[in-house]
Amino acid sequence: MVRLSELQVKEVIVMDSGKKLGHIHDLEIDTNQGKIVAIIVIPRDKKNGLFGKAEELVIDWQQIIRIGTDVILIKEAEKPVLYYNTNS
Repeated sequence: MVRLSELQVKEVIVMDSGKKLGHIHDLEIDTNQGKIVAIIVIPRDKKNGLFGKAEELVIDWQQIIRIGTDVILIKEAEKPVLYYNTNS
């Protein structure tokens, strides 16, 4: 079993372009099935958004190609969804 804290130290990288997106901040979980639906990444170049809240990228679990020892490789079939964190 892998802990969130272990995933958070891995850098998320787009496999085709080699672009470094940042590190995992959180997970989106389907509580009914007990499965991870998406990973949430705070982009490395955008630390704070409107009113000091960080912007987040939501990357669907299906976009993950491989989880390595220090990186997570994703495919960019679709652009990751960008939304503002609404948590206080």
